[in-house]
Amino acid sequence: MVDARGGHRDLSALVLDFEARHLADHFASFAAIDPERLPLVAEQTRIGAPVADVGKIICIGLNYADHAREAGMQPPTEPVVFMKATSTIVGPNDDVQLPKNSTKSDWEVELGVVIGREARYVSVEHALSHIAGLCVINDLSERAFQLERGGQWDKGKSCDTFAPIGPYLVTLDEIADVANLELWCDVNGQRMQAGNTRDMIFNVPYLVHYVSQFMSLQPGDIISTGTPAGVGMARKPPVWLQAGDEMSLGISGLGQQRQRVRPHGGSANQ
Repeated sequence: MVDARGGHRDLSALVLDFEARHLADHFASFAAIDPERLPLVAEQTRIGAPVADVGKIICIGLNYADHAREAGMQPPTEPVVFMKATSTIVGPNDDVQLPKNSTKSDWEVELGVVIGREARYVSVEHALSHIAGLCVINDLSERAFQLERGGQWDKGKSCDTFAPIGPYLVTLDEIADVANLELWCDVNGQRMQAGNTRDMIFNVPYLVHYVSQFMSLQPGDIISTGTPAGVGMARKPPVWLQAGDEMSLGISGLGQQRQRVRPHGGSANQ
């Protein structure tokens, strides 16, 4: 838990982990807790992903018109939905490891929506009530695997370490406007992406509604809602992640991440 001064407080005496089945119940009870009565977490402590036992990661492609244009694709008339393996999940500051034979690995800052209550065929009007909170996701992609190897996009999206999540899961009562959040991503200190959720083609309530028409959304499931313009493949010439690169990315009110890129077979924290 984060206190009013930004200090990290240890909740482990009250809850073992933020398990999917407990999301809604625990978060409701946390509102009564005084963070000042909890011990501080040591600064060097590793921060993991803010949700345990994620059932599935549902990704939305081309959800910002500027990104669709830079990718040479038409903005979609319905959300583009694909899946990302849960074995991609790491903490927000863990190393990212390039997959074997990677030649075109890329970054994507995205707003993550964590489901707190089962959603089946929900309406747009009731969609927000099914959300436990929001978080930052780096939806890393190996573009050669994604676009040049046939089939669907999942192959380029599901490499190990390709979904740093967190550092925080922020409840909706802490967010003034879900449709007005700044997103940014720097690589080696250079600003690559700068966007705002107001530029989404399909907003958060609509995405929860839409996905729930095709599959049930369970507590702990995550919808990764798309990335704004500025990815490496769209630069001229294209820029791909290399071992030793550093990424820093964040969303206003949701915190920021930092990852170092490691070569395949190199040391990586997980």
